[in-house]
Amino acid sequence: MINNIARIYGINSKEAASEDLNDYPSFNHYFTRALKSGVRPITDLTNGIASPADGVVSQAGAIKQGDIFQAKGKSFTATELLGGDSERATPFNEGVFTTIYLSPKDYHRLHMPIDGTLKQMIHIPGRLFSVNKTTANSVPGLFARNERVACIFDTEAGPMALILVGAIFVSSVETVWEGVVTPPSVSEVRTWNYDKDAPTLKKGEEMGRFNMGSTIIVLFGKDMAQWEQSLVEDKAVQMGELIGKI
Repeated sequence: MINNIARIYGINSKEAASEDLNDYPSFNHYFTRALKSGVRPITDLTNGIASPADGVVSQAGAIKQGDIFQAKGKSFTATELLGGDSERATPFNEGVFTTIYLSPKDYHRLHMPIDGTLKQMIHIPGRLFSVNKTTANSVPGLFARNERVACIFDTEAGPMALILVGAIFVSSVETVWEGVVTPPSVSEVRTWNYDKDAPTLKKGEEMGRFNMGSTIIVLFGKDMAQWEQSLVEDKAVQMGELIGKI
């Protein structure tokens, strides 16, 4: 099955830490495979923002009056995305966002765009729509309706939010500090505050992973970050490459 999936989706197994498919005891072990050292260099620009994932840019731009553009006239608010808490969303008003979609062929571990200290994690229950381009173009408020895990970090550029959005079939999201956050799903928003012994992660360090294809959204506050001009809709990116500057 792993061999067939790799062939159908065009997965580059030569980048994997182990190229031998027999080394993976399950499909999910292969799906969340580690990569060989050096195949994803992390931008060494001091103020550079590294892509948190392999994937394709769904959108990138400004958060205008609290709204985040989705596609074709559709948008959602930062407050909705972050679980309905307007105080949590306030630091990102008039800031910037980028949305990166991971397809089944992509590397599915997620890494830090810049150095950060975790302050809060929020598990927000929701739907499990597909998150591909077709669905993004047709389902209003898609990313603020699907189940997701939002992680708020303190950084030298102020608050940074990484939102890990679940997808069709399974919404399995892991972080390096809590392990599997979902499943199980829940009916109410859950919040973890990290006031003591908060994890601090360096740019390029793994922060989590998807156990199925999905989407990560990155938020920065007003005047705190600027995307590269090349970071536009449908641009393919690789984890670690320069996507902006703080």
